[in-house]
Amino acid sequence: MVDTSHTACLGAGVIGASWTALFLASGRSVAVYDPAEGAEHSLRAYVDTVWPTMERLGLTARGTPDAIRFCKTAVETVEGAGFVQENVPERVEIKHATFAEIEPVLCPDAIVASSASGLTLGQMQAGWQSPERFVLGHPFNPPHLIPLVEVMGNDLTKPGTVSEAEAFYKDVGKITIRVNKEVPGHVANRLQAAVWREAIHLVQEGVASVGDVDKAMWAGPGLRWSTMGPTTLFGLGAGAGGLAAFCDHFADTFNGWWDDLGQPRMDAQTADMLTKGLHEATKGTPLQDQAAQRDAMIEAVLTALAKTRPS
Repeated sequence: MVDTSHTACLGAGVIGASWTALFLASGRSVAVYDPAEGAEHSLRAYVDTVWPTMERLGLTARGTPDAIRFCKTAVETVEGAGFVQENVPERVEIKHATFAEIEPVLCPDAIVASSASGLTLGQMQAGWQSPERFVLGHPFNPPHLIPLVEVMGNDLTKPGTVSEAEAFYKDVGKITIRVNKEVPGHVANRLQAAVWREAIHLVQEGVASVGDVDKAMWAGPGLRWSTMGPTTLFGLGAGAGGLAAFCDHFADTFNGWWDDLGQPRMDAQTADMLTKGLHEATKGTPLQDQAAQRDAMIEAVLTALAKTRPS
């Protein structure tokens, strides 16, 4: 198995910076590259900002924020790294150019994982001469807090590579699911998209405001979904009969709801409606303050769940 004590992150935006912080917290050294002006300063400031939160969550026992090296090229960044997390802009030509640049200098057993949310594994593999050690490793934002990583390989992936990637992610504190079939958006983003589609439909139809639809989610099913998934929860909804009884009892109800779900489109008018509705709901609170509040609440939820979730 590949030595992952030294890692690399290509791209130091929101996702790349968060990955960097988490890899550092796990006791690994991290080489980072991002060509954007001021990227190194922003990255180091980000790590300093989120480190106390990771300390409180018990994620930093093995790590130090100082084991970081900012590099001048992608090639320099990946040299000697056992695990590379790629977070460059989500344009297939940029991905392919990056892969072509780094492939000749990668360690033979290095794993490269892409954080891509919109591009499929197959689309990205076309940028490699030999994609055997390249996998999908799609996180949820911010990766240093949200546990989920969606991992995928296919027939072009060397046997055992996906399992090695899953073991790496587990060691840095992640929870993985394996994507078995290539579909746009993978798994969790499709679930998000389905919920948001109906949220938009409800606002368009005048059923509720943007703020109240969001409130209905975080004060209702969202709270339950932080503990268990929807199928498991519905399995608890019919008493001793379990999921079979629930399906038998509510089949007509759900079929009726599904038939009535909307099919909104994200056009300029819809975006304007949502933007104005969100501004009203948040009372114009700056995005930075909203993000800080989100992270504080996620930390509180994770802390509480850690005390009760089965190991």
